[in-house]
Amino acid sequence: MHATKPALSAAAGAAGAQLPLSLLMLLATGAGLAVASLYYSQPMLGILAEDIGASARLLGFVPTLTQLGYALGLLLLAPLGDRYDRRRIILLKAGALCAALLLAGASPSVEVLLAASLAVGLAATMAQDIVPAAATLAPESGRGKAVGTVMTGLLLGILLSRVVSGFVAEHWGWRAMFLAAAGSIAAIGAMAWRRLPRFTPTTHLPYRALLASLGGLWRRHPALRRAAWSQGLLSVGFSAFWSTLAVMLHGAPFHLGAAAAGAFGLAGAAGALAAPIAGRLSDRRGPERVTRLGAGLVVLSFASLALAPWLTVQGQIGLLVAASIGFDLGIQATLVAHQTIVYGIEPAARSRLNAVLFTGVFVGMAAGSALGAVLLAQWGWMGVAGLATLSALAALAVRMR
Repeated sequence: MHATKPALSAAAGAAGAQLPLSLLMLLATGAGLAVASLYYSQPMLGILAEDIGASARLLGFVPTLTQLGYALGLLLLAPLGDRYDRRRIILLKAGALCAALLLAGASPSVEVLLAASLAVGLAATMAQDIVPAAATLAPESGRGKAVGTVMTGLLLGILLSRVVSGFVAEHWGWRAMFLAAAGSIAAIGAMAWRRLPRFTPTTHLPYRALLASLGGLWRRHPALRRAAWSQGLLSVGFSAFWSTLAVMLHGAPFHLGAAAAGAFGLAGAAGALAAPIAGRLSDRRGPERVTRLGAGLVVLSFASLALAPWLTVQGQIGLLVAASIGFDLGIQATLVAHQTIVYGIEPAARSRLNAVLFTGVFVGMAAGSALGAVLLAQWGWMGVAGLATLSALAALAVRMR
């Protein structure tokens, strides 16, 4: 049934035919649900601490290990998309992610949960096999738009995962959230098995040579280095904010539960609208300009959090909502523009280029989670805001070179 699809897909792209909307929506949904698995735990950390009998500091390693697993998977597994059929890789990772989420939901101790979190991160890299799949299937003239659409799904998955998990955890418990997540991945895997075409490998390098080629790509392409550094620095602040928000809102003066912390994802989800717009702007005006505009918006949004000590509790909540909308808009626009730049460097190495870019992103995410927890404990919310602002300024400086 799938044997003729690769030729048809390649011919369609060469002729400039558009990627079918139904397939594009499947790719966007799959990317969103896969990457959402990385973030379900964040609004549930307060509930998890009480239920599983672990300290907040130890549970802070749950999102950290998930993101480190994702970064490790990007480095070691994502390059395989250039060497093997991407369809097969996506299906295998869907099965592994489903199993890891089931283990997380059944965890009898924090040690098992930490191991499951690392496995979730490794398998959730199926999202980063889906994005280059969309770039490959789309015609060159519409690549930015296609990537932007899939990234909208991915980014909505990141942001709405917190809303969903906060609500589910408060009403049915944190285990129910992991079990429901496993079911969603199983459903996506079944649909991908039916709808995804096969992909012809673009290289026959052995695995070790494939990984070694990542260093060559890094050295050869300054545009790749700038993209990875800039997006990684933006990710430090992004992760520091979201990984500490639930803990901060749980305590004084807010005293809000997991559902309220998760609901902040609705504010940030407005930023996902930037993804298709950024894709079209990148196609028309050039992605470099979009990266500067996006990074500048992130700086302004994080810097505005310095006003919090002079506001009432209600004012502080309003400021957090406004800042989350602003920095999510900027980060997501910048990410789509960076992907447009990177995918145009060497078409035959898209999976490896994507792996390098997103390794930088999720190393930044992991660093942001770890640093954010330390700064929140030592200096409170202003410490987190200061880290986020400085990292965003550094990202803007990279893009202005």
